[in-house]
Amino acid sequence: MTLDTVALWSMAFDEVPWREARESLVAAEREGWGTLWLPESFGREVVSLATACLASTSSMVVASGIANIWARDPLALRSAQQLLGEAYPERFLLGIGVSHPGVAKRRGGAAGSAELTPLRRLRGYLEDMDAAPYRGYESGPMPRVIAALGPRMLELARDLTDGAHTYTSPVAHTSWARQVLGPDKWLVPEVKVVLGRSASDARELARRFLPVRLPAYRANLLRSGFEEADLDGTPSDRLVDALVAHGDVDAVRARVEEHLAAGADQVALNVLVEPGRTPAREWAQLASLATLPKPAIVI
Repeated sequence: MTLDTVALWSMAFDEVPWREARESLVAAEREGWGTLWLPESFGREVVSLATACLASTSSMVVASGIANIWARDPLALRSAQQLLGEAYPERFLLGIGVSHPGVAKRRGGAAGSAELTPLRRLRGYLEDMDAAPYRGYESGPMPRVIAALGPRMLELARDLTDGAHTYTSPVAHTSWARQVLGPDKWLVPEVKVVLGRSASDARELARRFLPVRLPAYRANLLRSGFEEADLDGTPSDRLVDALVAHGDVDAVRARVEEHLAAGADQVALNVLVEPGRTPAREWAQLASLATLPKPAIVI
C-alpha cells in the first residue's frame, strides 16, 4: 500500500446527506487528494462509510481513523477488512482504537478496570482478530494501525501493528512517538486546520473542536510540555496554536513540514468548518499540498 504524504481527515460526512458527501469526495479526488481518514463515534458506521467512499472513487485510499472496538467483535472486523482489502486492493487501511470511557459506556461496555485496562483490552482485541475463526476467502495479511498516544499504546502499535495514528497531538509528540515506534512503523498524526480567518477567529472556532478535557488527551498534552493552566477553562492561545494550523495555505504547509521533519510519514489534515457542511471549499484551496514533494511511503 502506497500513501501520499498529506491526507484528508474528516468527520463531516456524519453530518450531511450522502449525496453531498459523495460530491465532496469525488471533487477531492479530482483535485489530487489520495487518502481520506474517517473517524467513528456515534454517527455513520465506519466500515459501511469506507465502503461507500471506496466505491465512489477510483484510486483513493480510505482509512478508518478509528474503527471503534466497541462497535463490532474482532471476527466481524477481520472479516470486513478481508473483503474490502480484496475488493479494493491496497486502498483500505484499517485503523482501530479503544476510544474513551464515555463512548464505551454508551455502547454497552466498560472501558477499563484494574484487571482490564484500555491497553490490555486493545491488545486482546488485536490478538483475537489474529486468532479469529475466519472461514472466508483470505487473500493475505492486510495493514492495520491503532490509535495511540501514550508510551505503552505506542509500544503496542510497534509490536502488533503497522503503526500509529495520533490525534490532537503537537509536533513535540510526533517527535517523541517516532522514537518509541522506531524507524520502520507508520506514524500518521491528525492536524486540525482553520483556513482563511484571522488568528482570533480561528482560535475561537478551533476551541470548539479541541477535546482537551478527555483524560487521554489531557495526559498526552501534559506529557508533551503543556501545563494545567493551558488546559483548564478555556484552552490557552499557546495550546490552540500548537494543535491547530491556522491562516493561509503556507501556514498549513509549514505545520505539515514540521510534523514530517519530526518523524511523521503522513499528515492527515482535519479542516474545521461550521457544522452542517463539508470542507470541500477548503480542500480545494489546500489542493497544492496533496502532492507535497516527499518520497512515498510503502508497506
